[in-house]
Amino acid sequence: MYYVYLLKSQNQDWLYAGYTENLKRRFEEHQKGLSQATKPYRPFEIIFYEAYKAMADAKRREEYFKTVKGKRALKLMLKESLA
Repeated sequence: MYYVYLLKSQNQDWLYAGYTENLKRRFEEHQKGLSQATKPYRPFEIIFYEAYKAMADAKRREEYFKTVKGKRALKLMLKESLA
């Protein structure tokens, strides 16, 4: 399975969308600062994830969440989680 996930910084108003085959390992990497893209925004909480059988489907969904339209959809879907 492949996972698309959304991280929310606990210290700043910042969101990160990504995809991975191993969600637990990838989350730990983000928490430890092993990703340059997310290191300055630690610590995180996972506020959303979806599972896909095909990597191409997960990658496509991640790319959508990184668009203006995708970010708008996430903010509507996760209104309470982002409050």
